[in-house]
Amino acid sequence: MKGVASTTRAPWKVAPATFRFDLVAGLTAAAVVLPKAMAYATVAGLPVAVGLYTALVPSIIYGLLGSSRVLSVSSTTTLAILTGAELGSVVPDGNPATLLVATATLTALVGALLLTARLLKLGFVASFISVPVLTGFKAGIGLVILLDQAPKLLGLHIAKQSFFADVVSLVRHLPETSLPTLTVAGATLAVLVGMERLKPHSPAPLVTVAAAIAASWLLSLNTWGVSTVGTIPQGLPSLTLPDPTLVQALVPGAIGIALMSFTESIAAGRAFAAPEDPPIDANRELVATGAANLGGALLGSMPAGGGTSQTGVVRSAGGRTQVASLVTAAAALATMLLLAPVLGLLPQATLAALVIVYSVGLIQPAEFRAIYTVRRMEFRWAVVAAVGVLVFGTLQGIVVAIVLSLLGLALQTAHPRVSVIARKRGADVLRPLTSEHPDDETFGGLLILRPEGRLYFANAQNVADRIRTLTAEHKPRVVVLDFSRVPDIEYSALQMLQEAARRSSVTFWLVDLNPGVLDVVRRAGLDQELGPDRLLFDTRTAIERFKSSRASTGRD
Repeated sequence: MKGVASTTRAPWKVAPATFRFDLVAGLTAAAVVLPKAMAYATVAGLPVAVGLYTALVPSIIYGLLGSSRVLSVSSTTTLAILTGAELGSVVPDGNPATLLVATATLTALVGALLLTARLLKLGFVASFISVPVLTGFKAGIGLVILLDQAPKLLGLHIAKQSFFADVVSLVRHLPETSLPTLTVAGATLAVLVGMERLKPHSPAPLVTVAAAIAASWLLSLNTWGVSTVGTIPQGLPSLTLPDPTLVQALVPGAIGIALMSFTESIAAGRAFAAPEDPPIDANRELVATGAANLGGALLGSMPAGGGTSQTGVVRSAGGRTQVASLVTAAAALATMLLLAPVLGLLPQATLAALVIVYSVGLIQPAEFRAIYTVRRMEFRWAVVAAVGVLVFGTLQGIVVAIVLSLLGLALQTAHPRVSVIARKRGADVLRPLTSEHPDDETFGGLLILRPEGRLYFANAQNVADRIRTLTAEHKPRVVVLDFSRVPDIEYSALQMLQEAARRSSVTFWLVDLNPGVLDVVRRAGLDQELGPDRLLFDTRTAIERFKSSRASTGRD
């Protein structure tokens, strides 16, 4: 165990053979991560240099603190679009200086919120968004990104409004498409898609970017009306301090971005953990991603998190420890110091194509079909989550996603099953009475009911109504409530039981209470109200007692 802890906490302490694998994986990941990071910066409405800064500082800090051996931390598609939406709301005029300060403030807030969540031990919050709702949310994000980048592919400029208004505006401006820009975009898409299909996780982004820069220089594409990235500051990022006056305006968006950063990081870390790797520690991930964002905020980074595609590159290239992330960060540093002037020749259409190719995977029709096949209701939640992003915006879409998840959970638990229990003829097997087993044995005058799930305020009345209906239908003298499938009972449900016992002419027996439920019943005095002889060990004991009572007295 000491060896495992050492590798996880000090990823630079590795054997030479392991270092060789990490070096190759880190350089391979850099070929994918750096072009994508620059592209994601443009999605957020920021200079491409911010993407390089995001691939530098957060990557180093997470590499030193994270619990995943291969998680690659930088910007992601989702974080970029959320960041752009939030920055657009506080810096509507796009002033470059104000934008960088707002970015530092937002990134610092994201880091501070993640660290605060660790202090409060809120790692479990990552499970608050259900998979179907997250599928819908990401599909909505994917559609927003595709629409956002489409004008850059076509060389168009449209005024941003809402999703559906932008679709109409784009269609109206199609006749103004720049053919040179469209040609560059088409060639980029062809190379990217072709290389990815021939060899997944290949350095296709690096090859594409290099080819586009060469074409831009040799053919003077800017004279043909093809927009390029322009001047990129060469050298290390300068220190940028957050602005406290922006905190109040940015906090709501920062909460959503922090949630998505953590959720994506946990998902990617767990997805690519090898069997021999230590388990992903959710609370430690909060510290690592929080510190990565807080440190990155001071050096020009935008909000960062673990990316699934880039982590997949590290793992498939043979990465074994976080040394691979440190190598990727070193490549980002070398790019900033040496290659910044060259990157200025990169066509914007190439960056847009990069974003589209690596964002279209957010839209998963197969996943929607799988959800529809298994659970129609959750399919509807997924669709509503996607539409919520398109109608209300990306940041508000997070709220829609969380509310839908919690609403779905409430609806699933609001109508717990209450089964009539019977005994299989010729066997000592108790099971719910169904049409598949119509000859199962029931007992005249005795009704055995088994509620399933936690009983609380949202479902107490439904359970009470179901018990009342079944009691009226079967007209028993004794109702046995089998609590073997009830892990907990809340005060409202307990009151329901007490009221049923007081008002009904039917005798109630409670059986098979787990220790927690039994403790609640005793503290409420319900055991005394019913009488100690009506709290029984299990359902079989209740059946035998009822049969004995009927045989001796003819009544319970």
